Amino acid sequence: MSPRDAAPESVRESVREPVREPGRESVRESVRDAMTPSVTPATDNRSDRGADLLLPVPDDDGAPFWEYAARGELRIQACADCDALRFPPRPCCPHCRSFAARWRRMSGRGRIWSFVLPHPPLLPAYAGQPGYNAIVVELAEAPGIRLVGNLVTAADAPLNSVDPARLRIGAPVKAVFHTMPGGVTVPRWLLERP
Repeated sequence: MSPRDAAPESVRESVREPVREPGRESVRESVRDAMTPSVTPATDNRSDRGADLLLPVPDDDGAPFWEYAARGELRIQACADCDALRFPPRPCCPHCRSFAARWRRMSGRGRIWSFVLPHPPLLPAYAGQPGYNAIVVELAEAPGIRLVGNLVTAADAPLNSVDPARLRIGAPVKAVFHTMPGGVTVPRWLLERP
């Protein structure tokens, strides 16, 4: 049931559905579609879980990020003209509008900028891993660059391997890499002081 259908009759009568020309979508729909992440379900390589987890689907701009991750390197796209870092990867520099880019190697060190513990897990595939976390890490040498991942005790550890009480904003972390089925390698994060 939509919110409109759940509204009292007097409110429903005052709300009109937008009139659209055939083949044209609303701005809201186009923004929603542009912001919907491209992910594909996959099975984590730990036999004790077997749940379908979400994996990134590399696009043309981000493909080098995933290729470097597969080699165990954390690299961030940089403008070849003004040297400004940008993430997520995109074709044009937002600072100087250059289309020239290179990939700068990062140390993989950073700090937890934010985190969340989904209660209950938002996707069925994650229900078998209660207490898992999703963190946002701000890179040490690039304070404006933030990546999302999971804090774990080892690269191949379950997503709920870190006690949620240990999560702290500002805690120093370092990147490790975990290869998922299908060959996509994702960065995960370890506390620098376990």
